[in-house]
Amino acid sequence: MPAACDSMLEDIEDIVSADDVKPHNRQFLRRNVFPKVRKRNSQKNTQTDDDPPSDSIIPGAQKIWIRTWGCSHNNSDGEYMAGQLAAYGYKITDDSAEADLWLLNSCTVKNPAEDHFRNSIKKAQEGKKKVVVAGCVPQAQPRQDYLKGLSIIGVQQIDRVVEVVEETIKGHSVRLLGQKKDNGKRLGGARLDLPKIRKNPLIEIISINTGCLNACTYCKTKHARGDLASYPIEELVDRAKQSFQEGVCEIWLTSEDTGAYGRDIGTDLPTLLWKLVEAIPEGAMLRLGMTNPPYILEHLEEMAKILNHPRVYAFLHIPVQSASDSVLMDMKREYCVADFKVVVDFLKEK
Repeated sequence: MPAACDSMLEDIEDIVSADDVKPHNRQFLRRNVFPKVRKRNSQKNTQTDDDPPSDSIIPGAQKIWIRTWGCSHNNSDGEYMAGQLAAYGYKITDDSAEADLWLLNSCTVKNPAEDHFRNSIKKAQEGKKKVVVAGCVPQAQPRQDYLKGLSIIGVQQIDRVVEVVEETIKGHSVRLLGQKKDNGKRLGGARLDLPKIRKNPLIEIISINTGCLNACTYCKTKHARGDLASYPIEELVDRAKQSFQEGVCEIWLTSEDTGAYGRDIGTDLPTLLWKLVEAIPEGAMLRLGMTNPPYILEHLEEMAKILNHPRVYAFLHIPVQSASDSVLMDMKREYCVADFKVVVDFLKEK
């Protein structure tokens, strides 16, 4: 019996039967073959719709809206906080809607300002914004119900605004309300050489001291700013010089009571003003802030000379409060109507 291979093949196609799959059909069938995929652990690879862990948020990339109420001292604090945040990388925006975090810098002098502050907190929370509060309201009354769970920057802690904002963006609540001291002595507040974003690039607001010497019966600012603490003259002069180098052409001096300046560090307001006048370049001006009558009475002659200087505005803010001695006594204002008249009449005459 001949072997199968003994037969001669005329062509290679002779070994392919008519029933065999043709090459083009084989290619078509291959398209319908699906490789078998090994099942993975679904729990390890499932992406949740929840927010990412708070620690995965990168601070410094967010937009911050800052709102300040109140006096020029408070406005200066707001400018310092804006400057530090911008230097760190945060974008300071004028659009509250696009901001990721609202920094609300409050004032406690009048009820309307405090009401606006409280309403702004509510609006921020309704808009799912992160909130940091600062200024006199949370410093004086940090246990208010509407402040529960919010991060707070104390009036003497504005140089730590970056870390408070950073932790708040991560979802944490931070409260810094302590007083700055050096060897047990209360300091004036945050350093004066911090970066700043001025609302008016031509005006530098310098706080010469914080707190005051009075204890007026109606004033809540005392509870926030505390007793008098003055900055050294050399630091204030250096800040003024730095501001002029940055293009500022007007300096505003501010505090809760400029007239009381220096009484805690062995100097006085006229001494500071003469030093500042020496540092003011031609074409620039100096403007004084509010002073209570008791602390200006003994300096009237020197103050008149200073206010007559060509680079100092002939302007002084002296509160009347009341034309009744009995009311002034009840308010613990520590002056009478006659004291106020002496100050005003003397300076107007000069």
